[in-house]
Amino acid sequence: MATEQRTVTVWQGRVPLRVHAEGQGPAVVFFHGPWGLTWGPFLDALARSFTVYAPEHPGTTPGEPDAVQHVDSLWDLVLCYDELLDHLRLHDAMLVGHSFGAMVACEVAALRPSRVRRLALIDPIGLWRDDAPVTNWMLVAPQDLPGYVFREPEGAAAKALFSIPEDPEDAALARTRLTWAMGCTGKFIWPIPDKGLKKRIHRVEAPTLLVWGQDDRLVPLAYADEFARRLAKTRVEVVKGAGHAPHLEQPEAASRVVAAFLTAS
Repeated sequence: MATEQRTVTVWQGRVPLRVHAEGQGPAVVFFHGPWGLTWGPFLDALARSFTVYAPEHPGTTPGEPDAVQHVDSLWDLVLCYDELLDHLRLHDAMLVGHSFGAMVACEVAALRPSRVRRLALIDPIGLWRDDAPVTNWMLVAPQDLPGYVFREPEGAAAKALFSIPEDPEDAALARTRLTWAMGCTGKFIWPIPDKGLKKRIHRVEAPTLLVWGQDDRLVPLAYADEFARRLAKTRVEVVKGAGHAPHLEQPEAASRVVAAFLTAS
């Protein structure tokens, strides 16, 4: 099944959002994390039961790096995605997000509770505890980053996301794209306590699944309890053998629990 791509322009025509779509069935919108969109086995598995829409965050689309310059704040970004869902005519959708994308999904669900039927958050950020600080990956040396994101930094998932080509020109381009993607999302993340999700999360009404990699070095597992106690209808699934990106490192296990949750009555 081929993934379709289209660009939807929002925010008074200033912000192009490229959206990947695949599958048939109820609508699921996937918001990716800080390192760009990876369409792999996890989304393929969801697309067997759902129509999956996966937008690329502003500025992370090749050829459209300046799009992020027109989005000044996290709140602007959330409203951009609210407009995108209107364009896609998704008024009763299920949202799935990873890391920063989970933070965005949670904000969208808080903005318009009636438009979100179910919410699945994979290792979300957005809350802060002084006794368990979230690691700022913007400050992690590039060679050390795989060890923070993945339980197995030399594994296939880590290499697929962070591998650098041998050709010098291709290597420079890959490093630039990765750094730029982190910058495009980091703009809306730090400092986490100032972004305000803590003040708005009570507005989320949708049943919520929290999926957490057991060995997350970026966002400690303690945050699963932090999110769970602030969300009214929540359950937690811990994925063994995974770090901050269980949907990439253990796609079969992650897709199984997410799909089961999304199809539950």
